[in-house]
Amino acid sequence: MRAGAAARRQPPRAHAKAPRGDSPRAMSSAAATATSCHRLGVALLLLLLVLGGAEGKAHNYEDALQKSLLYFEAQRSGRLPHSQRVAWRHHSGLTDGLEQGVDLVGGYYDAGDHVKFGLPMAFTVTMLSWSLIEYGGDVADAGELGHALEAVKWGTDYFIKAHTRPDELWAEVGDGDTDHYCWQRPEDMTTSRQAYKVDRDHPGSDVAGETAAAMAAASIVFRDSNPHYAHLLLHHAQQLFEFADKYRGKYDSSIAEVKSYYASVSGYKDELLWAALWLHRATGRADYLDYVVDNADSFGGTGWAINEFSWDVKYAGVQILAARLLLRGEHATRHRSTLERYRAKAERYVCACLGRNTEGGADANVERSPGGMLYIRQWNNMQYVTSAAFLLSAYSDYLAEAGAPIVSCAGGETVAAEEVFALARAQVDYVLGTNPRGVSYLVGYGSKYPNRVHHRAASIVPYKHSKEFIGCTQGFDHWFGRRSSNPNVLVGAIVGGPDRRDRFRDNRENYMQTEACTYNTAPMVGMFAKLHRMARLEREQGSTTPVPVTSTAADV
Repeated sequence: MRAGAAARRQPPRAHAKAPRGDSPRAMSSAAATATSCHRLGVALLLLLLVLGGAEGKAHNYEDALQKSLLYFEAQRSGRLPHSQRVAWRHHSGLTDGLEQGVDLVGGYYDAGDHVKFGLPMAFTVTMLSWSLIEYGGDVADAGELGHALEAVKWGTDYFIKAHTRPDELWAEVGDGDTDHYCWQRPEDMTTSRQAYKVDRDHPGSDVAGETAAAMAAASIVFRDSNPHYAHLLLHHAQQLFEFADKYRGKYDSSIAEVKSYYASVSGYKDELLWAALWLHRATGRADYLDYVVDNADSFGGTGWAINEFSWDVKYAGVQILAARLLLRGEHATRHRSTLERYRAKAERYVCACLGRNTEGGADANVERSPGGMLYIRQWNNMQYVTSAAFLLSAYSDYLAEAGAPIVSCAGGETVAAEEVFALARAQVDYVLGTNPRGVSYLVGYGSKYPNRVHHRAASIVPYKHSKEFIGCTQGFDHWFGRRSSNPNVLVGAIVGGPDRRDRFRDNRENYMQTEACTYNTAPMVGMFAKLHRMARLEREQGSTTPVPVTSTAADV
């Protein structure tokens, strides 16, 4: 395939359950000493990174927030509004769904190509919404709430169109194989715009469940500012959840075209738990929490201990949300013991990121690069960094609100809640340039960032400057292979990022590292807003000591 596949494709991976035993793994005295030294080194690294971000390498989180929201405008499909700020983009995909007799115009392109994949798009909107639910006050204080709401609504408006019947959801527009043989601007698209759906005969519980989660979370975001729209979103979310649960199956078994790009390796059970938790948060209905508790074991919610959180694997997010209910006391007595098991798995994930689990074998903890970056895999690793940073930050807030200062790790070690947030902040600062290369992986931020992002629209002359048609091969011949910087800066995009040794090659052909995805940036909207507020308070206090870790709003 020319130019390779998109950066989000992942190799199959085995998910390991946590050991059932309660006794810690036996360690020799030499191993214990080495482990203690490693923990001390990690703690010192976190301290240096946080202080570095506050002093010599102070970051402008407000600028990062503003830029991150611009990125979603660059990824828009459909007819662009007059308020469009990314001027080098123009209308595209205006006939999407026409062949199938349905209006599928709108939504987001997920990365550097022009396929609209429903599962990652929905996860992007869920994370944008969660950012606003936790840190909406901070986003508003930075003057960016309007743009953030527009980013969410651009996605949810599309989902409303795509959910054409209670048990029918259009889950993809375009074909990855034909799309990747072309290097064109979206305004010039000549590739297939075939649309693919899931329904009761061709189920897709994962994509329907994630879309339900996105619309439920978004309904919370719009509850005060647009109650009618919030009610509409919640109605769709409830229908989609019922459809996903009643007609169970993996969407990549129903839509073969998605398997090479966004295969649902983790299955659909995590999305069903995830959707139920968001519907519970949106409605307060006990039956959704009953669902999460009653299916905790059979769906893997209290069994799986997985060290990543992504568009595919939601278990860590499920466990963090369930732990929040326990910490806040928002549950019936019969739910408590199961929620405690969810919390144990949530804290195992947190400790895995911190490198503090002492039982569970070689996969018990997340690898760290020499520069301190969490490392999961070489292909678009930054998606796991940004999602982990958000989960760690949210969980540290939940602990602070509940007056619970300690996290319990597998093997018996405990960690202070402040250390959890310190790691979250360190990961954000790494993205912004506090790393061995001094490179900001947020495009357009700082003085040194990737200039050859693997992105069709950004790499070709803007449509408004040259409306001359650019064909499939012409784009490859005249634009893809250029060594010069992209003519358009994809501001706010977070690229795939460096490898496990902090090495990065800024080359358009290096799609594993230079392609950006919407779900890389979505969790950072909330993080940038929170850190902007904290940095402002630190400056006002005239101190480099981090301010207390608390979120500013439970709901927008």
